[in-house]
Amino acid sequence: MKIAVDISPLKSEHYLQHRVRGTGFYLENLKSSFLKYYSHNKYIFFTRGEKLPNDIDVVHYPYFEPFFLTLPVFSKNKTIVTVHDLTPLVFPDHFKSGLKGNLKWQIQKLALRNAGTIITDSESSKKDIIKYAGISSAKIRVVYLAAGEEFERFKTDDLRVRKIKEKYHLPEKFSLYVGDATWNKNLPRLIEAASKAKAPLAMVGKALIDKDIDIHNPWNEDLVRIQELSEKDKNVFRLGFIPQEDLVALYNTATLFVMPSIYEGFGLPILEAMSCGCPVVASKGGSLPEVVGEAGRFVDPYDVESIANGIKEVFNDPSLQKELSQKGIIQAKKFTWEKTVEKTMGVYKSVVANI
Repeated sequence: MKIAVDISPLKSEHYLQHRVRGTGFYLENLKSSFLKYYSHNKYIFFTRGEKLPNDIDVVHYPYFEPFFLTLPVFSKNKTIVTVHDLTPLVFPDHFKSGLKGNLKWQIQKLALRNAGTIITDSESSKKDIIKYAGISSAKIRVVYLAAGEEFERFKTDDLRVRKIKEKYHLPEKFSLYVGDATWNKNLPRLIEAASKAKAPLAMVGKALIDKDIDIHNPWNEDLVRIQELSEKDKNVFRLGFIPQEDLVALYNTATLFVMPSIYEGFGLPILEAMSCGCPVVASKGGSLPEVVGEAGRFVDPYDVESIANGIKEVFNDPSLQKELSQKGIIQAKKFTWEKTVEKTMGVYKSVVANI
């Protein structure tokens, strides 16, 4: 097959914000896995505005935002779109679109309906696409993501464990959060809960230390509060964006990983943590139960005490840490990029064959 894949978030300035978020990692891994496992196909990795050859079998747009024009409404090619989640539509009071955003959503919704097939990361997101975009279940395929192959368990005497603590001035024991700082991530409650649990909290994510933000934008309301709360708490370590090798070392070093999200379309950092043997504390928001399975300690995202108790229970119990670590490694092995691209390729073939 001759396959065109839009990689605009990796190349185009307008989409640079995605480079350090889940969409960027998805694109990088999708691209490298195609070349590794299906090298016999012809791939064209393009950015928006580039003219494509006439003999393309299928075009894949592997990112989607409801309030931005990320898709062409009409295309002469057979198209596939990846929709990671529709969280802003599930919680409109916290992700206000405005008149322009709502108009763009109507255009984007039409583009989605015109696409050949939609790929999404979880059954939870599939339900949202059916509900909010009015698209038939038969047109949507769930293809789970996976952690990168570099996320793996270190040996207990690995020097990288000691060095990563020294590099970022972290205490001997600490809890870890990795991700964005939007409302659904529930970070103000997390910071309060970590303080109650007396568990120092390391936080990784570009937005967490970003000073160039619009404080009047309602989408940034939680981010402003997070920065204020963390500046007052000496046990919160905002690390910002860090290199991938450092992130792997942090997962291997942290006493636990915590993601008490109100809602997630997938929750890739949880898979990364489990792949590294880091015990997981998580909510049941959105897709997270699909990813965590029976390998984590679940908490109520709306209850600070519940989050604090979950953190404290794992943080102070080495035997529970070991149990969750072992279960997490087993659970994470169910998700691989070989499986992800195999199922993605299956979607391509079905669209080309008009199945």
